[in-house]
Amino acid sequence: MTYEKILADMMSRVTSDVDKREGSVIYDALAPCAYHLAQTYYNLNNFLDLVLGDTAVGEYLDRVVSDYGITRKKATRAVRQIETTAAVSIGTRWGISDTTYEITALLSPKVYSATCDQFGEIGNRYSGLLENIDNVGGVTATLTGIMASGTDEESDENLRARFYTQVQAPSTSGNANNYKEWALEVSGVGNVKVFPLWNGAGTVKVLVVDSDMGIDETLPVVVYEYIEKVRPIGAIVTIESPTSQTIDMTAEVMLDGIRLLEDIQTAFTTLLTTYLKESVFEIYNLSYAQIGSLLLSVEGVKDYSNLLVNGGTANITLTDEQIPVTGTVTLTEGVV
Repeated sequence: MTYEKILADMMSRVTSDVDKREGSVIYDALAPCAYHLAQTYYNLNNFLDLVLGDTAVGEYLDRVVSDYGITRKKATRAVRQIETTAAVSIGTRWGISDTTYEITALLSPKVYSATCDQFGEIGNRYSGLLENIDNVGGVTATLTGIMASGTDEESDENLRARFYTQVQAPSTSGNANNYKEWALEVSGVGNVKVFPLWNGAGTVKVLVVDSDMGIDETLPVVVYEYIEKVRPIGAIVTIESPTSQTIDMTAEVMLDGIRLLEDIQTAFTTLLTTYLKESVFEIYNLSYAQIGSLLLSVEGVKDYSNLLVNGGTANITLTDEQIPVTGTVTLTEGVV
């Protein structure tokens, strides 16, 4: 119901003995009404999208999933380890790049835990020598390990996927779907694979990856502590990270002159990384042909030859406990 269609329909209902040309009295009277009706139809379609789980976004998606007891996972702060050259007071603050950290506890002599002031994954990003914000004299500090990863607020895509997992898969009495649902409720968890009876009766193994479909060694402990609070009594639960299978790729590409080789390599690496992330816990036989198809789809690539994936031309088979990660991608310019 566009403005043009509504106005044409209105004009068709006016008798032919009346001047209906643009600029006439009847035209100028009906045109604003048609415009506002078209806007109303547009808003109605938009409102419909905002109340359905497959199209709702932002706060509207929050309201859709809340009817099922699901809430968006909030951003969390990273907890990092800081090593100093001399004792410092609890509460002192240190910075690096665009992040700051507050000393919260003494772990061992001159080794402290510190909480990032900023929410999200940015708190995991940096390591190295820290800036002395509070002017603590005669002391230098270094940001080292991650004790608890910071996580960004859950994206619409992850929240929607979690919503579908709960409403489309029956989860009762501690079955596999229950364990997947519980693990996905933990901040920072992006996907889950459950192995019922993995080591005999009464045992459950859960593999977890982070929201970027990668390995975060701090996640299993957090997920284990949460599942222990909600699971039925009796099961022996093991929470682990999967192992990674690096995917290296080389090829000669024939260029069509539209883009530089460096730009093509960057674009292809992004496509390959997306393909590998989408395959986590879903695909265990990575297609050599699919990778070649991705390379051909990159703008600027006319053809390719000598494509090698992990040194060969066969599909890459993963075990049930492996996930693929992008390794070294090397493209060289070939001759047509």
